[in-house]
Amino acid sequence: MSLDLSVDIVTLTRAVVDVPSESLDEAVLADAVEAALRSHDHLEVVRDGHTIIARTNLGRSERVVIAGHLDTVPENGNMPSRLEGDILWGLGTCDMKGGVAIALSLAAALAEPVRDVTWVFYEAEEIAAVHNGLGRIAREHPEWLAGDFAILMEPSNAGVEAGCQGTMRVDVRTTGERAHSARSWMGHNAIHDLAPVLATLATYEPRTVDIAGLTYREGLNAVGVRGGVSGNVIPDEAVLTVNYRFAPDRDEEAALVHLREVFDGFELTVTDSAPGALPGLERPAAAAFVEAVGGEVGPKFGWTDVAKFTLLGVPAVNYGPGDPIYAHKADEQVPVEHLHRVHDRLRRWLSGDA
Repeated sequence: MSLDLSVDIVTLTRAVVDVPSESLDEAVLADAVEAALRSHDHLEVVRDGHTIIARTNLGRSERVVIAGHLDTVPENGNMPSRLEGDILWGLGTCDMKGGVAIALSLAAALAEPVRDVTWVFYEAEEIAAVHNGLGRIAREHPEWLAGDFAILMEPSNAGVEAGCQGTMRVDVRTTGERAHSARSWMGHNAIHDLAPVLATLATYEPRTVDIAGLTYREGLNAVGVRGGVSGNVIPDEAVLTVNYRFAPDRDEEAALVHLREVFDGFELTVTDSAPGALPGLERPAAAAFVEAVGGEVGPKFGWTDVAKFTLLGVPAVNYGPGDPIYAHKADEQVPVEHLHRVHDRLRRWLSGDA
């Protein structure tokens, strides 16, 4: 299949959405993106796996990195796309093929932006971090992501969301002794031992933290539980999975220290962890972008790949079409007005018209 990057943004978004690209199955869309970008002489294009990078090399004094992931979560009866009034519906319209289509359109159209641009279209963001194309590039080719500023086109209600929360998942494990349930006093019930952990979570009061004028709210929640052997056996092990979303003023080490304090006396095993990202709005490039696209900025609730840019020393923000509450839902959607607004504001900023 092929992509025509010259069509209007709604038509292009529909074309991108209608190419299935569930995580680890992005090859067809990646091929189409690569072919479309290679047809434009002003772009230097490289490919690593199913991650495509296109760059202008005009010798500008500033370089911006604009990135979006090609993959989606599995289909949920929401393919193909459909346009109803001012809303475009379909898998990935919000997270985040609307943003990808905007980036593709601008990459093709802007042969001489006032800032050099590195456009990144990467694979496998929606699954385990080991597969993430942006993470692989950051580890193996960090020079490809060098820049003064980065924009991740995650859905942000067509406004700037700065930084992101960190995330950590831990298993809280209790152990007991098996026995026949008819003679329960001969054993020890590990599931019952989770009661104080659940009580702690029920009364936990998360921090709210002000950073650079933005308020980040933390969260600590049980997200899974497992245990039990059989309907007539006292369980000898139980595991509660807890997810901690922490403000970016804490690093991963500090987050784990806090969890050990909260669950003092219980065995903890970290199963997943990723750092947050500070807003970085004091950096000139970031401040200039915020001013150019409206001047309003909010905190990002959730983790995004802006954290990877922060680790590389590149200030980054989230800026893309769509309300993130629709991400991963059967009724995933994006307002047409968001597509036009983000496309127009980015075009004007990159062209020097903002």
